Amino acid sequence: MVGCEDQEEIDYLWSKLSHEPEAEQCGWCKDKLGLSWQIVPRNMGELMGGRPEAIQVIMNMMKLL
Repeated sequence: MVGCEDQEEIDYLWSKLSHEPEAEQCGWCKDKLGLSWQIVPRNMGELMGGRPEAIQVIMNMMKLL
């Protein structure tokens, strides 16, 4: 898991690591060597705040925004 400070950092890492679009979900991507990475905001726990609806929104995302 890679915790990022802001959207710019998430976008940068995603552009460098994501190699298999079909393997992307919930902030997870797979690089060209087949290693999986979860790229998330550093304050992910705070953003989710224990809200079940937040989990559903995140599960439907590929790259987290």
